[in-house]
Amino acid sequence: MAEHLHHTHLFTNDLDATVTWWQKILGGEVIYDGDFGGARNVFMRIGTGRIHFYEQNPRDDGKGALHHLGIRTDNLEKLYNRLTASGIEFRSGVRDFGAWKYIMCPAPDNVLLELFEVDSSKLQGGAAEYFKDVTED
Repeated sequence: MAEHLHHTHLFTNDLDATVTWWQKILGGEVIYDGDFGGARNVFMRIGTGRIHFYEQNPRDDGKGALHHLGIRTDNLEKLYNRLTASGIEFRSGVRDFGAWKYIMCPAPDNVLLELFEVDSSKLQGGAAEYFKDVTED
């Protein structure tokens, strides 16, 4: 049996607004919206990843042990420009380190996203293998 991280599940103050944000900003696709375990849940796909939301208020400021969620893109500059045009305010510009670049993005319920682009061919050793997605040749 092989285990893998399947999804992250977040509480949300306003489920409908949160779902709309993820759809509009990052192209999220709702796969399931209904009662699951006694509360309304929405399961979404973001590219090849998954994120789930509870219709329950966060139990603290929305962070708990969570620092950020990493969202990989193949064109960070284009995504940054689209998000800026959509009204997203960033505290800094894109940080570029050659093989990878990123920007931190605020999301609903005080969730922090790391939007990043990586060229795994420019990385070495374990880092190159780690960032090689199954969609890469």
